[in-house]
Amino acid sequence: MKALLRPSLLVLALALALLPFALPNNYVVDVAVRIALAAIAAIGLNLLMGFAGQISIGHAAFVAIGAYCSGIVTARFGWPPLAAIGGAAVGAAGVAWVIAKPILRLKGHSLTMATLGLGVIVNIVLINEVAWTGGPDGMPVPPLEVAGFAFAKVRHWYALAAVLLWLSVLLSLNLYESPAGRALRGLNGSEVAARVMGVDVARFKVRAFVASAVFAAVSGSLTAHYLGFISPSIAAFTHSVELATMVVLGGMASTFGALLGAALMTALPQLLGGLHGYEMVFFGLVLMLTMIFLPKGLVPSVALKFRKKA
Repeated sequence: MKALLRPSLLVLALALALLPFALPNNYVVDVAVRIALAAIAAIGLNLLMGFAGQISIGHAAFVAIGAYCSGIVTARFGWPPLAAIGGAAVGAAGVAWVIAKPILRLKGHSLTMATLGLGVIVNIVLINEVAWTGGPDGMPVPPLEVAGFAFAKVRHWYALAAVLLWLSVLLSLNLYESPAGRALRGLNGSEVAARVMGVDVARFKVRAFVASAVFAAVSGSLTAHYLGFISPSIAAFTHSVELATMVVLGGMASTFGALLGAALMTALPQLLGGLHGYEMVFFGLVLMLTMIFLPKGLVPSVALKFRKKA
């Protein structure tokens, strides 16, 4: 109960509830929905990169696994969308658990390249398995319907995305303050010190990897049903870089930083429509400037300045 009464969570709930009344048209509401769905994946990736200190630049693979699992079982096997989303999350968790142990034994550049390889593999499979995925042309995905209620309007989707985003923030903050969260932060600081203190380093790495995969898969499933169409570009390297940039820009190990990073990285390309074809240049520039001028990210840097003034 105390967790629900955190001022930050109450402010976020109030902001999410009032925001639709301030948005002028459905186009802006659509951007808000995309921000919320991207933020769910970014918050999950922050568990891995920010809390556990494990770098991943192939996390779009799990977004794609969630999207395609949900799309395939609803379109081809007639599963209810809610069951499909749950199944996609379980499937992504299973894949993450299988590959986590060998991948997370690596460190530094080796780990980064291994996660990159994962993203490339998933992207190639989605392109080549034409019979199941539609190949490079993609595939349609049935609309989301729960208990006979169809999410047909963008404002319906905003309500759903806002609730799920708030729950994602709640889960992340609770994890941060839990014994598991303290173990992950210790692991991020020094694996040797964490091991000396009795932390099962390998087990906590795997848990963080699996949890981040589930967040990404849920985000991917919802995005697939929202857009009504998916293509292999959802697993592209550019998407993985975009997710990593959201976490770094907002501030690693900051849940609200991941949310802010997702908002900026989703909204800015919409405002700067001329960036089409130059997304990687934009993401690279944002990453470079952040690491030079705000190495801790936006939210931790701003918070530090306020503490100094106080």
